[in-house]
Amino acid sequence: MSVSFVDGTAPARPPAQLLVAGSGLLALTLGAVYLGGDGWRQAALFIIGGLLGVSLYHAAFGFTSAYRKLFLSRDVAGVTAQLVMLAVAMVLFAPVLAEGEAFGQGVVGAVAPLGVSVAVGSFLFGLGMQLAGGCGSGTLYTVGGGSTRMVVTLVAFCAGGFWGSLDLAFWSGLGDWGSISLARETGWGAALALQFAVLLALWLGLRACSRGAAQSPLWTRGFGWRDVLAGPWPLLLGAGLLALLNWATLVVAGHPWSITWAFTLWAAKIAAALGWDPATSPFWTAPFPRGALGASVFDDVTSVMNFGIIIGALTAAGLAGRFRPAAGVPLLSLAAALTGGLLMGYGARLAFGCNIGAFFSGVASTSLHGWLWIVCALVGTWAGVHLRPLFGLRN
Repeated sequence: MSVSFVDGTAPARPPAQLLVAGSGLLALTLGAVYLGGDGWRQAALFIIGGLLGVSLYHAAFGFTSAYRKLFLSRDVAGVTAQLVMLAVAMVLFAPVLAEGEAFGQGVVGAVAPLGVSVAVGSFLFGLGMQLAGGCGSGTLYTVGGGSTRMVVTLVAFCAGGFWGSLDLAFWSGLGDWGSISLARETGWGAALALQFAVLLALWLGLRACSRGAAQSPLWTRGFGWRDVLAGPWPLLLGAGLLALLNWATLVVAGHPWSITWAFTLWAAKIAAALGWDPATSPFWTAPFPRGALGASVFDDVTSVMNFGIIIGALTAAGLAGRFRPAAGVPLLSLAAALTGGLLMGYGARLAFGCNIGAFFSGVASTSLHGWLWIVCALVGTWAGVHLRPLFGLRN
């Protein structure tokens, strides 16, 4: 539903909603000032996270619902928007990754190994996101938007990620064929041409699949500048902004946008505070995880951006007048949220990321693990769609 205006002025927002929006803006401002004390990069990434949260919320840019609509009603609009997002990101990423640096620092793509762990992890993630009702990015922006059910998903997501980190060595040992970057193997020109050909083939396949079925709009008729603050935003606008903000993350952070690493880290910090010994885990004795575990979460890029996403979505919900947390959630629905969160966390750790870090950023970086991720995640999604009614969830 688009926002209507009378005499060129925006509709009045209830005071409580204006307070939510104002609190979000204040939190973004104060957070950026605090993080800026140690340098501009963390502050900039926090603001980028805030903009991602606003974009995700106002465009309702969900991966979970897009795949469900594809399977159940042949509505391909959400998946088509994802293809556009990937295409724009590939064009933006290519010159930066080919150069190998931005703003005086080195940059690397989201390239991870192909293996059994990616296949199993992405299948579990696809299954879990249908039960939970949200993916990695979807969990964050719906929590920020006031969903109490998704808070349960987030907690379980963190726990599942930590659990997966403890088992990752086992799954990696079942088969690992190394990291394969198309750009590294063939050059950037050939890699982009090949991936664009795949996207074109997928688009043509989606068009054929959708013939005769009702489709959600990719662009909202009558969308104007007054709708920017209150939303909702067209899917194509969301797709373009997510690609642009992922590129901004790449040049500022030195690597593309990711989400689920932070969940694993948060759970590990809690486990360590409760007496768990990180030295017992091969994963947590590796240099990067060990260093992150010993440092502040505000030193962790992914954590800072996740905080920004939640606050950005909170701000957007207040501006839209839709921040209304629900107190009561059916027990079966909570069970689905808990189960789905655990599966997503565990799966994301095994698959080296979620729909953002593995699929979106991986494909934009020409990593083959990103393509393996989405194939196996779609199989898991199909299974999850058929399991939803067992938890009392409507399809």
